[in-house]
Amino acid sequence: MNESNIPRTAPVVVHQPTPIAPAAHPMPVVPAQPGSVPTVASVVLPDGRIVTGYAVAPAQPEPVTAKQAVSRTAVNIALGGIGFAAVCGGLALAATFIAALAALVQQLIILAAVIFGGWIAVQVFSAGGSRGATTVHIRKAVIKRNRFHG
Repeated sequence: MNESNIPRTAPVVVHQPTPIAPAAHPMPVVPAQPGSVPTVASVVLPDGRIVTGYAVAPAQPEPVTAKQAVSRTAVNIALGGIGFAAVCGGLALAATFIAALAALVQQLIILAAVIFGGWIAVQVFSAGGSRGATTVHIRKAVIKRNRFHG
């Protein structure tokens, strides 16, 4: 392998911040300095750019507090309440279904009565030959009984 193809990295340089002279204020300002000034680190990226900044400590998550144990009695009471509500809802739906089924049966009975009544009305009031024949036989019987036959 040729050594000219190996990328060369620049050495890491650490810069110390330069303090800034305080500006003149009409009122005296008491500066609050941190306990120590953190060091500034510079990192050279593979493409040659240099990134400079302070190192920041990662945020620590808050410790998880222990949950109190739930008693089995409380869990059983809660589940029983949920089950009771489900049964009541099911019974309400069943009652509604039975009422709807009863209304359907009633409507079917009424429909059958109307259809059958209409069929009977058509048979009675139709202008067929059976109406005249029945009337004629009744009249003959009445005439025979009264001896009006000739």
